[in-house]
Amino acid sequence: MNRPLFVALDGPKGVGKTSLLEAITEVLRADNKKVIRLCERKSDPFRGETMHLVNRLVRHPDRDLELEVCRRLADSRSWISRHVLTKQPTDSIILIDRWYPSDAAFRRLVPFKEILQLNLDRNVQVPDLHVGVVTAAEISWARAGARRRGLSSTVLRGLEEHGACTQAFEQAVAEQGWFLCRNEGALEEATRRVVGEINRVMSRLRVPCVSSP
Repeated sequence: MNRPLFVALDGPKGVGKTSLLEAITEVLRADNKKVIRLCERKSDPFRGETMHLVNRLVRHPDRDLELEVCRRLADSRSWISRHVLTKQPTDSIILIDRWYPSDAAFRRLVPFKEILQLNLDRNVQVPDLHVGVVTAAEISWARAGARRRGLSSTVLRGLEEHGACTQAFEQAVAEQGWFLCRNEGALEEATRRVVGEINRVMSRLRVPCVSSP
């Protein structure tokens, strides 16, 4: 490959993406792989403007407003694709926390098929591997509530909404054929599964593989 391997981890709140990202990074780096950790939220130069719209959307749900949020996020990902992803070393593995698959969980009024097309039309970088991280809604809700920062969600206000987001995300994972990782047991098991899938993609793309934990 003449560009980095691009892996996106997506999922609802509290499914353990951050812990999983850290564990995967540790395994890859232990095998002398160059790993670049990115976060969509922190890489987005237009985040403040978009979140202003998101806050309006939460107060007054409206399909047109949600569609505008989706457009702005897609524009931001297009910018990240051009100005951030292209700057990374070609021999690296990019792990990003959230990318467009997460919209399947958090956008309730616009069909995900339409959101996906918005991103493709803007030449948003398609990951070499989409990892959908999930748990039962009750588990991730309890995990999120137990964190020091709490749920930290602008758009979710209860377990029922969180359950609907989880269901919508799992449906998108199945429809798109993304790699589903259930993270309800030991972190080491989820890490092993994702590293194994990274190895499979690397083998398909003829990139040197890494050792599983």
